[in-house]
Amino acid sequence: MTDAHRENRRLWNEWSDAFQALWNAETDTDPPPVPTPFDPDGHAATGPEFPPSAEGEAVVELGCGGGQGSVGTALAGADRVVGVDISEDQLRHARRLRDHYGVDARFVQGDVTRPPLASDAFDLAFSEAAFQLVADVEAAVREARRVLRPGGTFYLAVMHPFRELIDPDDGAPRRGYHAPPRREIEIDESYDADLVAFDRTVSDLHRALTDAGFVVERLVEPEPEGGETTSEGDAAAAAEPRALLPDTLGFWARLDAQ
Repeated sequence: MTDAHRENRRLWNEWSDAFQALWNAETDTDPPPVPTPFDPDGHAATGPEFPPSAEGEAVVELGCGGGQGSVGTALAGADRVVGVDISEDQLRHARRLRDHYGVDARFVQGDVTRPPLASDAFDLAFSEAAFQLVADVEAAVREARRVLRPGGTFYLAVMHPFRELIDPDDGAPRRGYHAPPRREIEIDESYDADLVAFDRTVSDLHRALTDAGFVVERLVEPEPEGGETTSEGDAAAAAEPRALLPDTLGFWARLDAQ
């Protein structure tokens, strides 16, 4: 485990309660939201083939955090769901969420560059907003390939690198697109460490997938739920300079069936 991973693990353990409270804000009377990329009408949908159905499949979430994606995937009919995360405290929230919804999902602590999982064990794998916190993304992608069966599908999504370039206050670029990827993010002055992120280019991520043996089938750049990129226009940009850019960048990738 790299120094960045150790610091991120420690910070997530400290921050998990506050982070999950933010995620669950305004859901006091409703179940906490559990979006899954395998929802045919959801945030990762792009055409009739993607997402593939999770029904009856074995699925792993790499970097599952509080388990929202894993629980949502179990609700979508997956036969077996496993979530992996470095943070024990995040997994505590994941198990609580699983029990709230009454679904069958298993959560294990581990590094996504060395997940404690058998090879060729899953039909589908996904990771959302996690791999940008991994120093060795190539190793993480290789592990995603290892745990998938031939013909398996992997959905990889990170915070959109174009959006991450822009300062949310003044709208100016805060770094070069091809600058070294490591960046420190201050969460709150009450924490004595910063979250370490790695802002990789679109081509870096595409290359990591293809070098690992995946065939990239689709790129996904979901529009924010409020439609800010189209309906608000200049007003949205004035309120939030990044509002005209997508939040995330996703890749649907497949392995050959042989």
